[in-house]
Amino acid sequence: METIKLNNNIDCPVVGLGTFMLAPGEAYNSTLEALKMGYRLIDTANAYVNERSVGRAMKDSKVVREDIFLSTKIWASEYENENAVDETLERLGVDYVDLLYIHQPAGNWLAGYRMLEKAYKDGKAKSIGISNFEGKYIEELQTKWEIVPQFIQVEAHPYFTQKELRQTLNQYDIKLMSWYPLGHGDKALIEEPVFAELGKKYGKTSAQIILRWHTQMGFVVIPGSKNVSHIQDNLDILDFSLTDDEMAEIANLDKEQRYYHRTDEQLVQFAAWRPTFESK
Repeated sequence: METIKLNNNIDCPVVGLGTFMLAPGEAYNSTLEALKMGYRLIDTANAYVNERSVGRAMKDSKVVREDIFLSTKIWASEYENENAVDETLERLGVDYVDLLYIHQPAGNWLAGYRMLEKAYKDGKAKSIGISNFEGKYIEELQTKWEIVPQFIQVEAHPYFTQKELRQTLNQYDIKLMSWYPLGHGDKALIEEPVFAELGKKYGKTSAQIILRWHTQMGFVVIPGSKNVSHIQDNLDILDFSLTDDEMAEIANLDKEQRYYHRTDEQLVQFAAWRPTFESK
C-alpha cells in the first residue's frame, strides 16, 4: 500500500474505504471485506451513525489495530460536549483514532477544534483535521490554531481540483482527503474520453483512472461502496502510474465545478441536528 507522510511524520495510506451513506450493517460488511482485501484506511463519522459497526468490523477482521488508519469526525452539535471524544472512542471500541476531524464549520466550531487539539495532546488522536473548511473558515482558523491540522477533507475531483485551497494547504503541508472523488456519480465526468482512452492503455476502468489521478495529485481518496467487487476495484489502482503528460491532459478538465453547494442556512441546521447513535 502506498502512503503519504503527514506534517507530524505519520504515514497514511493513499486509498481507503469511506462509509458515508452506509447503513450500520452495510458499513460492517464493507469494512470487514475491505480489511480482508488489504485496505488499511477506514473513514467514518459521528454523523454517519455507523461507528459501532465499523469498530466491530475492525475487531472481527483480526487485523492488528496498529495496522489500521482509522479516521472519524466529530459532528457540529457535539463541539461543546466535553465527552464527545471519549464517547466516539467508546462507540468505535478503540483507545485512539489515527485521524480526528471536526465535520463542519458550524456552531461553536472553535470549541470543536480546541477539542481536537486536546485529544491530540492526550494521545487520543494521532492526527487531526478539518472537514469542509474552505474560504473564510480556513482563513479564520489559521489565526487561531495552536496545532496545525494534518488533513482537510473536501470535495475534489478532476472537474474541481481545489486550486485556490491548495495554495493554503501547501504553506502548512496539510494533506487533502477527497470526497465525491468520482464527481458524485456524474456520467459526464466518468465518460470523459481521456479516461476511456487511458483505461484502454492501462487495462483499467475510467473510475480507476480517476482514483489514480487523485493519488498522484497527492490526495488521499476514500470511495465508499457496499458492492464487494467495487471495493476491490477501488483498491486496484496502485499497479500503474499516469505519466506527466497524462496528468497534464487531465488537468485541462478542471472547470472549478462543484457538485455540493452548502448554504449558511444548512450550517445552522447542522449545529442543531443531533445524530441518533447506534445502540450497544
